[in-house]
Amino acid sequence: METFEVIQPGPLTTIQDLGRYGYQQYGVPPSGALDNYAFRIGNLLVGNEESAASLEITLFGCQLRVLQDTTVAVTGADLSATLNGNSIPMWEIIPVRRGDIIAFPLPKSGCRVYLAVTGGIDVPLVMSSAATYTRASIGGLDGRALRKGDVLQTGKPVPAPTRARVPSEYIPLYQQQVELRVMLGPQDNCFTEDGIRTFLQSEYTVSTQADRMGYRLEGPKIQHRETADIISDGIPLGAVQVPGDGLPIILLADRQTTGGYTKIATAISVDIPKLAQAKPDDKVRFRQVSEDEALIALQEYEQKINTVGRLLRDTNH
Repeated sequence: METFEVIQPGPLTTIQDLGRYGYQQYGVPPSGALDNYAFRIGNLLVGNEESAASLEITLFGCQLRVLQDTTVAVTGADLSATLNGNSIPMWEIIPVRRGDIIAFPLPKSGCRVYLAVTGGIDVPLVMSSAATYTRASIGGLDGRALRKGDVLQTGKPVPAPTRARVPSEYIPLYQQQVELRVMLGPQDNCFTEDGIRTFLQSEYTVSTQADRMGYRLEGPKIQHRETADIISDGIPLGAVQVPGDGLPIILLADRQTTGGYTKIATAISVDIPKLAQAKPDDKVRFRQVSEDEALIALQEYEQKINTVGRLLRDTNH
């Protein structure tokens, strides 16, 4: 069913789900929503499975015309969302009608907003996923960012809640200073003690080279013992790669699957949404945690999402 027409796409609007897994050995990265938390909560709000395809909208300028009555939810960054020129609430269910205009004109906090719609965005799956990976032109709508005039289909409507709002204590605040918890490795032995100290004690600035592939940071240089080069190996989500210039790059959903630069640490997965909402000139600091602490953080994160899902279901019974 035709549900949205793109009036203006903004700088980058893509169709994403929770990612394309099982193909990294062939050089295909997972892609998927950068802010996993906001994405999943948006789908829970409109009654979808957490993985249903939604729109990831970056920074400003996206405008959509509604082509049929439906239900949406806006989560993630505050991009001053409006419906027919009037401000609309975030993190709650919103009924929209044919002819309505949804717009995201101006970023107030954060970087990426998610628009979930009941039934999910309906596009052909590529390797079992709807996620858009623009560098290889796969997934989403013809493997590309949305363009003016595109028409988006949605799947069969699911029974959407009539009222649903995420309690305020479960809505993240997007700060201009981000602390990322990291586990050192896998090549922390390639850095001097001073280099590791610099990494953990310095404040870095998000550069203008920040996208879905990774965030290049500016700040104090991290000292290698010898060379920045290694035999290429696999790159996990959140890997902090340090090339020869000594400046860290945090690799994200559209990262290359292997690389030949030393990785001083890996950001824990549950902190990636905070980084995904950071903009150029925002600040980043790193804090070392143990494997046990990382596992506890993951358990708490999943429990939080499960709690929100239960609260939303209870609201509608």
